[in-house]
Amino acid sequence: MTFRWDWLPKLAEGLLLTMEITALCVAIGIVLGTLLAVGRVYGRSWLRVLCKIYIGFFRGTPLITQLAIVYVGLPSLGLTLSAFTSAILALGLNTAAYQAEYLRGALQAVGSGQLQAARSIGMPVRQAIWSVVFPQAFRIVLPAWSNELIQMLKYSSIVFTISLYDLMGMGKKLASKSFTYLEVFLVVALFYLAVVFIISQLLGLLERRTRLPGLGADADER
Repeated sequence: MTFRWDWLPKLAEGLLLTMEITALCVAIGIVLGTLLAVGRVYGRSWLRVLCKIYIGFFRGTPLITQLAIVYVGLPSLGLTLSAFTSAILALGLNTAAYQAEYLRGALQAVGSGQLQAARSIGMPVRQAIWSVVFPQAFRIVLPAWSNELIQMLKYSSIVFTISLYDLMGMGKKLASKSFTYLEVFLVVALFYLAVVFIISQLLGLLERRTRLPGLGADADER
């Protein structure tokens, strides 16, 4: 097996793009996913139906198909986006659907009495949701959300199919030049493993600090 040290700066450059894409699409997913979850739980019937259709589409179709629709499909409608923008949009819309479902379950896990109690003291519904229900739901959803962040980091590797030199794309470029596919992609895999390990440790620390007493491990210890 052949290893070349000059691969590392190029792969690190690709990793930076991977991290940028992941951060942006997850941020879009958090904002849109929150709105979808609130719409599904507290919205009117027509809004719940629309949110359900959106979530069903993005969870029921392959991510690469969604990316193709945005990147090569929208130009036929007169809307041409750059490869980077297409990647952010497709991945962001996709993860929003999954995050919405995670958060919906967390919102429903918070007892309805919490919302009723807030309303009984004169708090408007919107304020009660964001100030009383949502902070508790966030703590409940954090483990599932953490898993989604790691999944999106890995799923972002499909952007090499639209000629973006993320970590996977840069690895493919290096491997095709040197014909050392096994060696290059093993190094790429190690890069992913290292980043996932670091993120997992940080998110695990956040989960422990925000864990609700009486739930999960705390409940088992009683």
